[in-house]
Parts: sequence; C-alpha cells; structure tokens
Amino acid sequence: MRLQLALNVTDLGEAIDFYSKMFGAEPAKTKPGYANFAIDNPPLKLVLFEVGSDHPEAAARGEFHHLNHLGVEAETAAEVVAADARITDTGIATTGVEDAVCCYAEKTETWMQSPEGARWEWYVKSGDTNQMDHATVGTSGVCCG
Repeated sequence: MRLQLALNVTDLGEAIDFYSKMFGAEPAKTKPGYANFAIDNPPLKLVLFEVGSDHPEAAARGEFHHLNHLGVEAETAAEVVAADARITDTGIATTGVEDAVCCYAEKTETWMQSPEGARWEWYVKSGDTNQMDHATVGTSGVCCG
C-alpha cells in the first residue's frame, strides 16, 4: 500500500516540473488537466488536478483549495473490501465499495470524509481509461476531480 495525495494546481506544467524535480520522478500518466506520479521513495501516489478555465465551478466559487483529496492505494480489491468493512464497523460512514471509472482509471473504491471535511479514498486501480468524469455501477457520484 501507499498513501495518495491529490492536489489542485493552477498551472499543471509548472507543478509537474516542480514535483518531478522534488521527487526525482516523472509522471506515470499525464492527460489534459491531470497528472499522476507513482513515487517509490517515499511510497506515494501524487495526483495533480489543474483547476482553472477547465473547471468553471471552482473559479465561480472564487476559492482555491490546494488539497483535492487523500487516499490509500491498495494492491487488491479484497483489501478495499476489507478496509471498507473495518472502517464501517468503527462507525465511520463510507460510500460502500463500488467499481468505478474516474480520473483516467478503472478502480474499486470506497470514500469517507474526516470530521474536518477532508475526503479520503481507499482504492485499487485495475486499468486505464480515457475518461476523467466519474461513473459507477453504484450511485455515490463521488470522485477525485
């Protein structure tokens, strides 16, 4: 497993340059308005979302929040199911485990929110897609973007 940090950035090219230099790693995937790094040391999945003209809802709010969401990248769907059961058993509400297409990936995922409002995703990636927008078999409608 490794932790995931998803950040909103105003200039994707500049952010890719900065984080490539900082971690000594190039992005594993880049798409319009999106990049992700699979960093070995420290074990980190760093995801960048460009927020600007492609995201008018963020501009309309007149706010910019650097943190998009946090996550835990698991190695198997069974780990996601087990984590969701363990977390739910503690009384924390989750979205339940769903198969989803989002953020240019096919995933099995569950989401929860901290008391301060930080969104957390526990997931495993099963494949790549060309779709950024969230679609699931379920109905939560939660996504990383």
